[in-house]
Amino acid sequence: MSGRRESQFRKLKKKRIGLSLFMIIFVTIIAHLLLAGFVVTFFYHLLIQKVEGEYEHVGHMARLYENVSDGSESRVKALLDEEGPYFVLDASGTVIDSHGENTCLLAEPVTAILPDDVEENDTGDGIRIYPDREMHELSIIQNESMPDSIAGWLKLFSKGEAAVKEFFSWEGDTKEIPLWVSVPMTRSRQFVGKTTARLYFSDIKNLIIFAVFIAIMIFLVLVIMIINVINNFRHQRKLTEVFFADDLTGAKNRMWLNFKGEQLLKKRKNTGKRFAMLSIVFVNYRNFCVCHSVSEGEEVLNRISTTIAEGLRKQEICAHYASASFGVLLQYNAKPDLQARIEKMIAALEKIDEVHKFSFHVGVDLIEPCVDENGKIVRRREADMEKFYNNASAARATLSDGEESGIVYFDDKLVEEQRWIDTVRERQEGALANGEFIVYYQPKYDPATKTLRGAEALVRWDSGEFGFISPGRFIPIFEKNGFITKLDHYMIEHVAKDQKAWLDAGYSCVPVSVNVSRAHFIEDDLAEQIRDIVDRAGAPHELIELEVTESAFFDDKKAMINTINRLKGYGFSVSMDDFGSGYSSLNSLKDMPLDVLKLDAEFFRGDGEEGRGRIVVEEAVNLAKKLNMHTVAEGVEIKEQVDFLASLGCDMIQGFYFAKPMPAEDYMKRMDQKNNSNDDGMVL
Repeated sequence: MSGRRESQFRKLKKKRIGLSLFMIIFVTIIAHLLLAGFVVTFFYHLLIQKVEGEYEHVGHMARLYENVSDGSESRVKALLDEEGPYFVLDASGTVIDSHGENTCLLAEPVTAILPDDVEENDTGDGIRIYPDREMHELSIIQNESMPDSIAGWLKLFSKGEAAVKEFFSWEGDTKEIPLWVSVPMTRSRQFVGKTTARLYFSDIKNLIIFAVFIAIMIFLVLVIMIINVINNFRHQRKLTEVFFADDLTGAKNRMWLNFKGEQLLKKRKNTGKRFAMLSIVFVNYRNFCVCHSVSEGEEVLNRISTTIAEGLRKQEICAHYASASFGVLLQYNAKPDLQARIEKMIAALEKIDEVHKFSFHVGVDLIEPCVDENGKIVRRREADMEKFYNNASAARATLSDGEESGIVYFDDKLVEEQRWIDTVRERQEGALANGEFIVYYQPKYDPATKTLRGAEALVRWDSGEFGFISPGRFIPIFEKNGFITKLDHYMIEHVAKDQKAWLDAGYSCVPVSVNVSRAHFIEDDLAEQIRDIVDRAGAPHELIELEVTESAFFDDKKAMINTINRLKGYGFSVSMDDFGSGYSSLNSLKDMPLDVLKLDAEFFRGDGEEGRGRIVVEEAVNLAKKLNMHTVAEGVEIKEQVDFLASLGCDMIQGFYFAKPMPAEDYMKRMDQKNNSNDDGMVL
């Protein structure tokens, strides 16, 4: 897919899946953080609540100690010792006094709090809580068989409070947790006294139930999101299948071929591998549909697609490209092996129907490994599948005139031909405006009297950039791109102006024939266009003859007859050019009101010992006479042919025996000397 649709598809694919995955990960992380934060915060506030209840007790001990240190009676000291273990730290953290067993872990306090009803002293410290050594032996959860899922926790709680207490090793309704609480005193000292925080099972149970509830909600959200991702993924796959599906064959389409082919060519493991892009077309598919039905034609395309796919290997793909054409990407090591595979593929395709034998044209573009400026094979960074297929199609198009199966490879010659076609297209309008198209005239002579009877106007291209260009290099291009119609008008106008100028100069002019392309006859007012062009030039209509190629008679016959009749009504004569070069139809002679029949040069070449060509020519001339048509023989090059045609009563001969095509200046000399002949009857 090089294009815009391929880019849109990639964005759609990444956006749907990538965004969903990101949201799942994001929500999961946030949910875990929130749940952990909730548990820690809940337990923190629960601990603070319990410890604050003991704050007054430790504070009372601290005040008693202040009195003792200020010199109070020993009875106060005894009262303080009865309150429980304690120790005092100086500003540097050194124990300066203690009573009872010191089981405090002073590494780091669990937390530091400042009750609302307690003002900070000059130290800026609040109450610090330190864990007791015995606290590690009083783990709240002591059971090693922990549930590994929410369902397991729900099953545990469903057994009742007794089962939950047993699991958590909780005896009774309370659990006492020994802690050490630090209270600041004067002179930066700290009084650390031992106390007990009492946790109630109901508090812990509520915490666990709420945490499990939150976990269930998170789980449900994640399940919903995962289901949504799965649905999106399935929708994505269905969308992709529809996007890449071919309506006719049910296989893949050209978009898939371009997209998948690009992926294959760019893969690292395919760096040094050779590939070949094939453009395969089913010859005469439209004719098959006309003779049978469109549905039968589509069924044949289905079988073609299946047959091609069956012959593919790994890393090879095919798709229905358009109409009766298929694109195939093959991998190969050597060209002879590739040729053998393609021939085998064609042989299989030709036999897909027991009744009909089909033909296939195959164009091949070889895709070589990519190399850098040092000649080292590197990974393909670009892979223009459209270009590869177009190259293969350009090669295949050279077989378009044949009905037999064939294979042709794209090469530099085809590249140059395409460049020339592009060059002609770019220069054609400018050449017409600058008068680069030159009218040449090839005389026509009476074979009996050797006198000038007419001429044919032929075009030559004298390009300032490319020099003198023969018609064979640009006329076929003009016929395909439609520019030939403008060139026809150009030629008719120039011939009419020349005829008018020569008449005014006193020359005895003869009719000049001008070719009219078959593309012109789709225009309803063609006869009027030609009439107006000739009238503007001021030339007599009887001096202009319009030549129509035989192939034009196989288009719209009714429109052709109508145009010819109108041309004849305006005083123009009309001839059939190259009669016998194609599939001649006697119906054409029967139905078309033609004035001149031009016999193709092939009638006079390679005639066998039995003279079959002579017989055909003789009968054609006799047939033309009976239809009141004049005859012109083209391509006559030797005297024996001239004598033979003269004996048949052929009206005119056009060929190298008498004259080659020539510029207008040389043709004017022929008109001036048309009645002067040498002893051999040749025009001087």
